[in-house]
Amino acid sequence: MRRSGLLNPALTSAVARLGHTDTFVIADCGLPIPHAVPVIDLTLTFGIPTFADTLAALLDEVVVEAATIADTTPPEVRSLLPAVPLTEVSHDDLKREVARASFVVRTGSTTPFANVILRSGVPF
Repeated sequence: MRRSGLLNPALTSAVARLGHTDTFVIADCGLPIPHAVPVIDLTLTFGIPTFADTLAALLDEVVVEAATIADTTPPEVRSLLPAVPLTEVSHDDLKREVARASFVVRTGSTTPFANVILRSGVPF
């Protein structure tokens, strides 16, 4: 068993495979996800796990050089990414970009539009 960090085997494996500029998504439980995109579904019940807890755990594990959010993203979600350069697109454009992601992490969040596309960076 790992001492700390991510414990979910599928999520740990997906994160380990990320390369520079690969993208992945952290999503609320209602985001439509294209069938071809792998989903790591962490949803237990509505609200569990939260978007904020999931994002915090992943930001501890992954170098993130940029993020894409929808113009409808609520301020409480935006505030969770203070050090990450943000690109804002329409919600429809964000949904189209999900199709290019390496994987999607589905949370139990019921906050409308709590979705972010994160771009993997390098630690040097």
